[in-house]
Amino acid sequence: MTPENATWVRVVPAEFILLGITDRWDLRLTLFLVFLPVYLMSLLGNVGMVLLIRVDARLHTPMYFFLASLSLLDACYSSAIGPKMLADLMRPRATIPYAACALQMFVFAGLADAECCLLAAMAYDRYVAVGNPLLYTRAMSRRLCLSLLGASGLGGAVSALVHTTFTFRLSFCGSREVNSFFCDIPPLLAISCDDTSLNQLLLFTVCGSIQTATVLAIGVSYGFIAGAVTRMRSAQGRGRAASTCGSHLAAVAVLYGTLAFMYLRPSSSYALDTDKMASVFYTLVIPALNPLIYSLRNKEVQGALGRTWARFCRPQWDPR
Repeated sequence: MTPENATWVRVVPAEFILLGITDRWDLRLTLFLVFLPVYLMSLLGNVGMVLLIRVDARLHTPMYFFLASLSLLDACYSSAIGPKMLADLMRPRATIPYAACALQMFVFAGLADAECCLLAAMAYDRYVAVGNPLLYTRAMSRRLCLSLLGASGLGGAVSALVHTTFTFRLSFCGSREVNSFFCDIPPLLAISCDDTSLNQLLLFTVCGSIQTATVLAIGVSYGFIAGAVTRMRSAQGRGRAASTCGSHLAAVAVLYGTLAFMYLRPSSSYALDTDKMASVFYTLVIPALNPLIYSLRNKEVQGALGRTWARFCRPQWDPR
């Protein structure tokens, strides 16, 4: 067949082979025993936070609306990776169908970018609460809260659609072995036999734009918050503002600190095992940390937990 008559055929494998975190059985068993409680804590903590905010009327404020949304997102986010990873640790050979791999990438990428956008929306909410406390409820109306939440979800969905569409338009005519424990973008680009320069450009442009925009939004919001705090005359007001923003800042620091470790390093310092463990921290540990951060640092959440426990769990005294 001459080059003029040749037709381009996209090679679509039936499934991919996930190489996982390690091939040592003893380490895989240890990791399973470590990560299973972490995932369960993430799931129970985030779902519990959503239910707590739902049943306690005192938490029906814009701040806790966003916190419930973050907790629900984290529960879905960890569940997109965790159960499959835990099951594969106990299998001699981990595989994932082609369509399931595309779905996992779309869900994971969409929720990851949506979380960045949601943290930026929460920073704006904290600025309104500190800068205009008397007008907070009116300024952060239900319509605005839903709009910010919808914009976060839309931004994540568009980003995920772009990455998933362009990644799975590639041919995978060589190895089917994905050097990761889930369908991440870079390991799939590494085994494609097509030119991936466009995919790498999209990865840098889209993800870089979202992360840069959200970091700037968070930085600007906290710049205005700092200005508002310095104008407060009472130490009590400054302490309340610090406690209001402390949990959110802790969540932002954990998330973006991990992103900086993973991506803001010289290429010579990358190590496969280190990067895989960083990915585990990013996909499994951070969603488990967020409920702890917000419950341990927030007296309102602690009070709501105590009221809910007294309401549903303590036996009622019968005078008869």
